[in-house]
Amino acid sequence: MAAIILMLALMANATYLQAFRAGDLNARNDNRRVRDSQFSVDRGPILIGSTPIAQSKPSNDRFQFQRTYASGPVYAPVTGYYSYLYGRAGIELTQNAELNGSDPSMAFRRVIDVITNRRQQGASVTLTLNAAAQQAAYAGLAGKTGAVVAIEPKTGRVLALVSRPSYDPNQLASHNLEDVSAAWKRLNEAESKPMSNRAVKELYPPGSTFKLVTAAAALSSGKFTPETKVRSPAELPLPQTTEPLRNENLQNCGGSDNATLTVALRNSCNTAFGAIGMELGADALAEQSAKFGFGERHLPELGAVASQFPGDPNQPQTAQSAIGQFDVRATPLQMAMVAAGIANKGDVMKPYLVQNVKTADLKTVSETKPESLHQAVTPDVAAELTTMMVDVVENGTGKPGRISNVQVAGKTGTAQTSKDRPPFAWFTAFAPADDPKVAVAVMIEDANIPRNDIAGGTLAAPIAKRVMEAVLGQ
Repeated sequence: MAAIILMLALMANATYLQAFRAGDLNARNDNRRVRDSQFSVDRGPILIGSTPIAQSKPSNDRFQFQRTYASGPVYAPVTGYYSYLYGRAGIELTQNAELNGSDPSMAFRRVIDVITNRRQQGASVTLTLNAAAQQAAYAGLAGKTGAVVAIEPKTGRVLALVSRPSYDPNQLASHNLEDVSAAWKRLNEAESKPMSNRAVKELYPPGSTFKLVTAAAALSSGKFTPETKVRSPAELPLPQTTEPLRNENLQNCGGSDNATLTVALRNSCNTAFGAIGMELGADALAEQSAKFGFGERHLPELGAVASQFPGDPNQPQTAQSAIGQFDVRATPLQMAMVAAGIANKGDVMKPYLVQNVKTADLKTVSETKPESLHQAVTPDVAAELTTMMVDVVENGTGKPGRISNVQVAGKTGTAQTSKDRPPFAWFTAFAPADDPKVAVAVMIEDANIPRNDIAGGTLAAPIAKRVMEAVLGQ
């Protein structure tokens, strides 16, 4: 009887697996039986325009095709890797069914392949990236630890997405499995974390770039205009603590204890924005953050994490949050979205990386259409913020981001963390200010320079400038 029960249980389990779990099991990253089969498929290329940055070439071994990556480290945070031992990551993972031709939308194509006795071919995936902007971002981060994200404000198309240090996915796609294993171990043990996608999967204090969100909340409240004077002493006393909030230069804001909102943004005055934050309250800041996309996961193509505004901060914590400190955390993608939303008259577009998917015979499987995510501010408020951000670049901390004959709107940031690590340097901007074609965020985690030399304007703004120039063809 026991044997019969065991046999029935085995049959029931087999039926369950085949009927209900087959799809999940086949999609598992560690299913080598499926992987053996997929390595014999002519996997589709990942393209920028008509140029492949990842493609499969015939190989004279049991796998039949070798996945190769042109300029591998430049695009690794986007393409990810396709490895026999370690599965897939990035676009190689999230677009796997399209790339190997198994997506349900391509069923008819597979039937034709069987009838004509033609080898199964995967579809091509065309990305939104701008090659010149991607190269400029990668070159700008040379010798640094950080990330760059650039977005087309009117559509949400991602034009550049770079994280450094990076890695070469060719090392993980090799058919020499001993070499692959050694590369994997080396990459994962490296202190520089080259496989970490800092652009979308790591959270950082945004520092003074977050003052754009605070300024947006202030202008949207109806209590402030760009010319409203705000408290801006060298030190701002905070309730519930004896520790005041200080301006970085330990002076008042632009020579006044009551500077206008425009001057406060121009000089990135902590005390002014701390005071504004306490007056508006944490709920208003949280609501404004959410309208720019905080709290939501964007770019499912890369599994991006959600940026965070702290829950229920007290008054001192609210003041710190208003200047992008305390527990405010953001990805470079998120801060690029803030700039892009302001650039697009307050309308934050959903960011996307995959432009289209096409079969080997160039029939379109899917095409991404621009989609509005949130109306973060009114067009009038967006216009006021733009004017203030132009002033930051022309007259304030953002001067290194200026472009000849192009008006740039931007905001610098230098985020403090702890005494045992350097500050994070930020710059977010868009250009041209009157007809934006590109919005960008640059975050420098470590530049290997003395702590006192670290500032968003001097470190991050020149990189943003080069990326914007690449998009604009300057």
